[in-house]
Amino acid sequence: MKKNTKTLAHIAIFAALNYAVFSYGKIDIPLTGGSSVAIHVANAVVVVSALLLGPIEGGIAGAVGLSIADLLDPRYVTSAPKTFLLKFCIGWISGTLAKKMHISKEKDTKKAVLNTALCAAAGLGFNVIFDPIIGYLFQRFILGLEADAAAIFLTWSGGVTAFNAIICIFVAVLLYMALRKPLANINRN
Repeated sequence: MKKNTKTLAHIAIFAALNYAVFSYGKIDIPLTGGSSVAIHVANAVVVVSALLLGPIEGGIAGAVGLSIADLLDPRYVTSAPKTFLLKFCIGWISGTLAKKMHISKEKDTKKAVLNTALCAAAGLGFNVIFDPIIGYLFQRFILGLEADAAAIFLTWSGGVTAFNAIICIFVAVLLYMALRKPLANINRN
C-alpha cells in the first residue's frame, strides 16, 4: 500500500475514534442560550493520534473527527470552527514536541511516561488557555450573546476544559504506553 493511502487510512481511523469517543462518551453540561460544555476524554485521543501518526496527521485526525461530532450535534454545531482550530493545535503541539523529544524511540519506560505526559500537557495546556478565550469571543461577537451570558460561558468552559485536560493527560499516557509498541511502525512504509 502506498504511503499516502496508508496515511489517509490512519487519519480516517483516528478521526473516527475521536468522533466516537466524544459523541458516545461525553457528559453534557447545558449552558445558557442552548449551548453546552462536555466532560470527555476525546482530547486524549487527539494527543495519542499525534504521538502515533505525527503532528500534522494527528492534528487533522482530531480536528476532523471532533468537528464532525460537533456538526452532528445541535448543541455543539456552532462550535465546529473553533473545535477544528483548537483540536488541530492540540495535535500539532503534542506531536511536534513528541517528535523533538523522540518519544517513540525512548527505551526507558519511566522516561517515556514522563515525556508522554509532558507532550500531552503541552497540547492540552494550550487548549485550557485558548478554548475559553476563543469560546468567549465567539459567543460574544459572532453569536451576539450578552457580556454577562458570555462571561458565564467563559467560566464554565474554562473549568470544564481544565478538568478535561487533567483527566486527558492520564488517559493519553495510558493509551499511548499501551499502543506505542504494537503500533510502532504505523508511520513507516
